[in-house]
Amino acid sequence: MRAIVIAATALCTFAGSASAQEYVEFKSMQDRFTIVFPAQPKITDSTYTSEFKSVLPARIYSVDQGNSHFKVTVVDYNNIQAIATEKAKACPPGAEACSGNTGAGSSTGAGYWKPDIEGAVIHATWELMQRPNEKPMYLGWTNMNLVEGHMLNLVNEKDKSRTSAAIYMHENKLYIIEGTVPAGYPVPDFFQQSVGWLDEKGTEIRYLTIYHNGFPKPDVRTQGGGQNGAGGNAGRGGRGNQ
Repeated sequence: MRAIVIAATALCTFAGSASAQEYVEFKSMQDRFTIVFPAQPKITDSTYTSEFKSVLPARIYSVDQGNSHFKVTVVDYNNIQAIATEKAKACPPGAEACSGNTGAGSSTGAGYWKPDIEGAVIHATWELMQRPNEKPMYLGWTNMNLVEGHMLNLVNEKDKSRTSAAIYMHENKLYIIEGTVPAGYPVPDFFQQSVGWLDEKGTEIRYLTIYHNGFPKPDVRTQGGGQNGAGGNAGRGGRGNQ
């Protein structure tokens, strides 16, 4: 972890301050990501219910400053098959939602873990769009260091606060990134756009082609032009929609 100075425009987004201020570039080796928070985040163990009702382990990284809120929820889907299979054992006999087709290629019954993980980004996006009093203003495809995802902007119709969110799936982990600021503040896009990905050694990586979770991993580039992990830590340059 290290403190970095964010430009004045980003400061307005985070805290409404025109003066220089230090923020924390937070790194989580446990969940293999990095992001810029306005302060050291609080980390809370939690759970997350998937679309097909499997209860998955999750962690929440959060910072609250006045009426501004910044949060990253990381949901671990790596054991979804075992969790869904065990859950199916408790279903009433003949219930399709849990028994379904028992064939290896089935995507129903115990096989619901397959659409659960494939549709995780869509489901998380839909849940954000269903929050009370919040109106979606933008929804689109995005990528960060070539990891594909969704970007979403919301406005609260009661207090006019604004939320900028992004949802990604990387290495079978779901990342739900949300920054919310009061009415009159710039949309806090900078928060979700500062996310990066770490390899098992803690090196920041950028893929050379689009990363689709569940497909063969593309080669990666690190600082200095190296591929597949060679060349040191990846820089911030080049992130975003390309």
